[in-house]
Amino acid sequence: MNDDFDTWLTGLRERALERQIRGSVFDRVMSAVQPLPDVIEKQVRQPEFRLSVRDYLDITVSEERIRNGRLKMRQNRTLLNGIEAEFGVEAVVVMSFWGLETGFGANLGAFAVIPALATLAHGGRRRAFFEEELIAALRIVQMGEAQPDHMVGSWAGAMGHGQFLPTSFQDFAVDFDGDGRRDIWGEDPSDALASIAHYVSKHGWRLGQPWGVEVTLPDGFDHSLTGLGRNKSVAEWTALGVTHARQMPIAEYGAASILLPAGARGAALMVFRNFHVILRYNRAETYAMAIGHLADRFAGGKPFLRGFPEGQRVLSREELREVQMRLTNMGLDTRGIDGLMGPNTASAIRAFQKSQGAFADGFPGICVLDRLREIAQGG
Repeated sequence: MNDDFDTWLTGLRERALERQIRGSVFDRVMSAVQPLPDVIEKQVRQPEFRLSVRDYLDITVSEERIRNGRLKMRQNRTLLNGIEAEFGVEAVVVMSFWGLETGFGANLGAFAVIPALATLAHGGRRRAFFEEELIAALRIVQMGEAQPDHMVGSWAGAMGHGQFLPTSFQDFAVDFDGDGRRDIWGEDPSDALASIAHYVSKHGWRLGQPWGVEVTLPDGFDHSLTGLGRNKSVAEWTALGVTHARQMPIAEYGAASILLPAGARGAALMVFRNFHVILRYNRAETYAMAIGHLADRFAGGKPFLRGFPEGQRVLSREELREVQMRLTNMGLDTRGIDGLMGPNTASAIRAFQKSQGAFADGFPGICVLDRLREIAQGG
C-alpha cells in the first residue's frame, strides 16, 4: 500500500503545485505522512443514523447539555455579547452549534487532520472531495495560520470547536481576538465561536427571527402540503387552520413550511428561513431541528408540547431504498432509488398509504416497508 501511496503523493504534488501550493510547503508537510488505516475503517464502518427523533433529541437536547450550555453562556457572556453585536447571530444559537458539534469544546477530535485527509483522498470514498479539503489544509499551513501538528479534528477532517472542514475555515474563520491568527482549536474559544457566527451570518441568518415554532394541525389537514419547499405565508397557513401549539400568535416571517419529523404521530413544526440557514451547516433536518430547539431551551423555552413517539422504528438507508424500489415497481415513482428521503419519496409513500386506507402522512416507518413486503408476497 505504501508504494501505491507514494505514487499517489507524486501525482498529488503536481496537482497541489497547480493550485499554488509551494513545493517546499508540500514536501515539508507531506514527506512523513502515511495513510491511517483507522480512518478508512471508520469511513467503511461509519454507523448509519437510525435513532428515532425522540431518541436523537434526548441525546442532543438533554437536560445536562442545557445546564452545561447555560453555564458556559454565563462564563462567556462578554465574548458572546460581542459576537452577537458583530455578526448579528444570537448567543444562544452560537452556543447551540458549539454544544452539538463538540460538547462545548470537550471533544475536538483526536486525529491529525492532514494525514486523515490524505488517507481519504487516496483510498477512501469521495476521493475528489477529500483531496480538495487536503489542498485547503495545505494552504492553511502555507499561510502560516496553523502548523500541521496543531490541526487536529475528526477522522473526516472536521476541525476545532465548530468542526470546520479546511475549505470552511478558509472562507469563514475569523480572528476575533485580534492576535493575528484564526485559531479555532485553542482553549480560548473566541475565534471559534465568532467563526461559527460568521458562517451562520454569511448564509443569511436573520437576527430576532425564529428558526421555527411548534404548531397544531387541524383535523383533516392535507399532509401532502408538508415538507421543505412547500411554502406558504403564515397567513395562508393560518387560513388553513394551522395554529401555534401554545395558542400564541405567529408573526409573519415570510415563506414557511410545515414539517412532520416523526410523521403525524409527533409534533408538527412550522419552519422559516433560519431553519434553512442551519441546514447549510448540516443537511440533516433532525440536526437543524435540534440546533434550533437547543437554542430555544438555552433562552428559557419549553420542551415540545406534543413531543415525539417512543419506540418509533427508523428505516436504514438500505431499507428505504427497498421501499423506493417497491413503490416504483407498483407505479408510484419515487424518481430515484437512493435510500435518501425527499419530497418525491414522501409523495409516493402518501399515495401508497392512502391506497391502503392508512393515515397518509408520508412518513417512512417500518409499517410501510412491512406492508409493501406483504403485498409482494401476495398478502
